[in-house]
Amino acid sequence: MTPSVSIDFISDVVCPWCALGATALEQAIENVAGEVSVELTYKPFELNPNMPAEGEKAVEHLMRKYGRTAEDIAAGKAMQIARGEAIGFKFDLEKRSHFYNTFDAHRLLMWALQEGRQIELKKILLRAYFADGQNPSDHETLVSLAEEAGLDADRAREVLASAAFANEVRELEAFYRQHGINSVPAMILNGRHLVSGSQSVEYYEQMLRQMAKVPAEA
Repeated sequence: MTPSVSIDFISDVVCPWCALGATALEQAIENVAGEVSVELTYKPFELNPNMPAEGEKAVEHLMRKYGRTAEDIAAGKAMQIARGEAIGFKFDLEKRSHFYNTFDAHRLLMWALQEGRQIELKKILLRAYFADGQNPSDHETLVSLAEEAGLDADRAREVLASAAFANEVRELEAFYRQHGINSVPAMILNGRHLVSGSQSVEYYEQMLRQMAKVPAEA
């Protein structure tokens, strides 16, 4: 029997390091296919839960929130772009002009999990924001992206127009913060092993192989 590993990947759709980590993990999962069976679930985390719907300009936001200089931000962008190129993830950080509220995107991802299309939607959301500069708080944008992921557009619109999955998102976010997760990406493997930060494909491969050898808790 192929050993299995479960992964809860805690992240936000406007977090560049989450995009890098998710892309590297996806490649690692492909590389261990046949050796390790991986059950991957994306869990919600909002970098800016109080962000207004219209968002905030990206450079101004980073300077205000983290106290960075324009030079620091430019250097960070260059690093992210280079790391993305190395694993095939495209950043166009000129198009990514704003940070946005992501609560509704997380609600939609919770629904997509029920529909068996969460991983597809997550990849599309990351591409739409970081490569295409789309707004993940805009409902019509989200509906279009859900449809691209193979989900029903009318049902996506209904989910967004309602309070569906709002409590689930808030409860999970509170749970992770209460357990010391204050930055993302963070991964919980088999319900008990924490891996923080964006790592390389090789690191994730090694981690998956090691975790596959650890006996599951009774």
